[in-house]
Amino acid sequence: MTRALAVAAGIAALALTTPAAVAQTYPNRPITFIIGFAPGGPSDVLSRIIGRRMEQELKQPMVIENRAGAGGSLAAQIVARAAPDGYTVMLGTNAALTINPNVLKNVGYDAEKDFDYVSMIGTQPDVLYVHPSVEAKTFADLIALAKANPGKLNFGSGGIGTPAHLSGELLKTRAGVDIAHVPFRGTGPSVQAVVAGHIQMAFNPPAPLIPFIQNGSIRPLAVTSPERSGALPDVPTIHESGYPGFDTKNWHGLVLPAGAPKEVIAVLQRALHATLADPAVKKQLNELGVDLKPGTPEEFRAVIRQELPMFAEIIKTAGIKVD
Repeated sequence: MTRALAVAAGIAALALTTPAAVAQTYPNRPITFIIGFAPGGPSDVLSRIIGRRMEQELKQPMVIENRAGAGGSLAAQIVARAAPDGYTVMLGTNAALTINPNVLKNVGYDAEKDFDYVSMIGTQPDVLYVHPSVEAKTFADLIALAKANPGKLNFGSGGIGTPAHLSGELLKTRAGVDIAHVPFRGTGPSVQAVVAGHIQMAFNPPAPLIPFIQNGSIRPLAVTSPERSGALPDVPTIHESGYPGFDTKNWHGLVLPAGAPKEVIAVLQRALHATLADPAVKKQLNELGVDLKPGTPEEFRAVIRQELPMFAEIIKTAGIKVD
């Protein structure tokens, strides 16, 4: 009888670990949500908006943990080594997952092998904008001005190897212009440098630019995504301005350590999609300049596979390296 009871208990325990049981019991404790950037920045703000709403769907706290460093790569290293049980998730960005692996000599993870991809959240193009003193009212004017004055114009970004920097390098290659890159330590300083007239132009995401566009301190000329930004619908794309296929943008998505159960991935995907369908969340993210792009794990992974070689080529052409 005792042996029979032991066998029955073992079968019952095994049943609790089946995929269906995992889906029913997950999550049953708080989830750590790791952000690779400092508190108060755009990625942090986005994470807190999403995390608060996902808590309602998951019925467990999502504890934000900021692990800033190396453009998001420190956080990615931590998550790559975490247990794949669904209780450590990361706000993935192209800076950490498709740019830094091509820029940093020892990034510490493999973007294709070390992560499971839940769903894209959304994208933000970079905006190419100029100081009002620049004699260019349109994107075509700017290219003509740059070609007539090789080496005399410069563009700013939030740092070497950032999506904004690579937007500028791709423009140099595609348009055949000679403009110098001036890196700053973050988006804020690069915006202020253009506003003050210290540099002629820069590439940055829309949200921090909108007040300066509205008061005339800067002039937007184009966005770097193939489609126009919902935050700046009147600003044309570089794609439609004579350079078809031009596509660089910032994106955010939900990422797990590799090996997570498919049922856990599905639970998180449903919670995220429900969050992004909430009108209040949509409004908040649109105000940040985020164009929502929820999708499947397979679609998210396809972005990784497409961007890794694309950025490798841009970075090789520009000769960008960070030790």
